[in-house]
Amino acid sequence: MVVVIAVSTSGSSDASSIGLSLSQPVATVPGTTASSQPSSGGSSTGGGGNAALIARGKSLFSSNGCSGCHTLAAAGATGSIGPDLDKQLASDAQAAGMPLPAFIKQSIVDPDAYIAKGFSKGIMPTSFSSLSPQDIDALVALISSDQK
Repeated sequence: MVVVIAVSTSGSSDASSIGLSLSQPVATVPGTTASSQPSSGGSSTGGGGNAALIARGKSLFSSNGCSGCHTLAAAGATGSIGPDLDKQLASDAQAAGMPLPAFIKQSIVDPDAYIAKGFSKGIMPTSFSSLSPQDIDALVALISSDQK
């Protein structure tokens, strides 16, 4: 789903007629500017994030089979083949010496780069590296949304 909002600065009458106030700040998706597409840099952050991006991540988490292997409360997932993303993720990122969003992105596109304690290489498919940068950003936003 793509949502486009165009705002003209030539006057506020058109904007106010559709319920926009030019004095209010415009929210952007993490990793974007008001005029750009999401970056592939994995700059999504946790702590709530963008609701639309998190919703997209939730859909992707389910449709790509992530919920069959991982537990993640934010996605209603209770899989037990892979690491529990609600309990183990932040400590694994710290052990890998990486910021959480970067660690999550790496874990999706190169799952054998860091192996969680109690697991072995080759369990997680490597096919997720073919996801678009925007899809990966959405998954990162979802997975990091409730991390402490």
